[in-house]
Amino acid sequence: MDGPDTPAALNARALRHLARREHSRAELARKLAPHAESPGALEQLLDALAAKQQLSDERYAELRAHQLARKYGAAHIRLDLKAKGIAQELVGRVGRDGELERAAAILQRKYRVPAASREERARRMRFLQGRGFSHEIIRKLLSSDDAD
Repeated sequence: MDGPDTPAALNARALRHLARREHSRAELARKLAPHAESPGALEQLLDALAAKQQLSDERYAELRAHQLARKYGAAHIRLDLKAKGIAQELVGRVGRDGELERAAAILQRKYRVPAASREERARRMRFLQGRGFSHEIIRKLLSSDDAD
C-alpha cells in the first residue's frame, strides 16, 4: 500500500483489530497510526469507536487484569496496564481483592510441599516478589507456611 487508508478502510482495519481482542485506546492508535491520513482523522475515528462502545479502556483494563490475575499480583498488573496506556485512575482501581488467595494458589501450583528451610522460603519470597505481590501478602502467606 502506497498511501494512507481512506476513513472507511481505516475504520474497517480498526474493527478487525477489535474483533480479534480488546485493545486500549493508546494501543489501537499505535497500530493504526501508520495507516491514517492524519492524526486528527485517527483521533476522530477513535472517538467515534469509543462513542459506540466499541473501544473502551475500562473494559480493556478489566479483561487484562482478569487475564493476568491467574499468574501475577496487583503491582505487576498495574505496571502492565500503565504500559498499555491505560489512564492512572483506571489503573488505580485494580484492587488487591483476593490477592492473598491468588498468591497461595500460585505458590501451591509451583511448589507442592511447604518450605523446609530458610533458603527455600527465601526462594519462594523472591518468586512471589517477581510476580508482583506485595511484601505484606508474601509475609502473611509464608509465615502461615511456617505455622503448618
